[in-house]
Amino acid sequence: MRISGRTELIAHIGHPTHAFKAPLIYNPWFEQVGADAVVVPMACRAGDLEPLLRALARLDNLRGALITMPHKAAVVPLLDEVSTAVRVAGACNAVRRDAGGRLVGDLFDGEGFVRGLRRQRVAVAGASALVVGAGGVGSAIAASLAAAGVARLALVDIDAARADALAARLRAHHPALDVRTGSNDPHGFDLVVNATPLGMQPGDPLPLDVARLDATTFVGEVVMSETMTPLLRAAQRRGCRFQVGTDMLFEQIPAYLEFFGLPSATPDVLRACARLDD
Repeated sequence: MRISGRTELIAHIGHPTHAFKAPLIYNPWFEQVGADAVVVPMACRAGDLEPLLRALARLDNLRGALITMPHKAAVVPLLDEVSTAVRVAGACNAVRRDAGGRLVGDLFDGEGFVRGLRRQRVAVAGASALVVGAGGVGSAIAASLAAAGVARLALVDIDAARADALAARLRAHHPALDVRTGSNDPHGFDLVVNATPLGMQPGDPLPLDVARLDATTFVGEVVMSETMTPLLRAAQRRGCRFQVGTDMLFEQIPAYLEFFGLPSATPDVLRACARLDD
């Protein structure tokens, strides 16, 4: 990959960095289309984010940053402007440095999930949805579902207070939305989402009672450690359509590229270009 004196930097900030996939997806794409940009992993520990971000923001060739754990929440108060999705979720995973040097933040986990639904022609506007898990990814998905026009949204989390707090933020920014908390019963929902880590480890319990799933319910997964998680296999046996965890990853990358003002592509093109097996 050619790096010149005009190359623009996208910092990938998190800790640890050994499992980062973004450089193996973005950089081959930049090379293929001749974009003079590069994603560079930066192993920044908790507590060191503010001085690093302030220093990076002084670089004239900084296009922006990808933000991952443990900094998605900590970065929010350091930004000059944030989207509604960031305000609802309380987290940010993309920062753009604008022409005036201001830092503008957005959140694309949920956007990637919703784009995946739309590619599969799932009707989101007016739908009813259950999101199991109100942590970082669950909050992002809930924020994007609300922005996409779901009519009814149920939230549940092992930490009930966390689900209630997310519901309150959703009501503040989307007052027409019917938001409820407390139950993981999937019966009667158009869309059910597992936004918990359950399914990452062998022997994990299922996040909900699959016997209560309707065959017409669309089931979404965020776990990426395996394509067909126990939940998805069970949902498939019930006759449900579904979305695998990695779809959310690849569907959000075009949104990132648009946010940074860089050449975009379809998720299929990006998958074909990625070097995840290198």
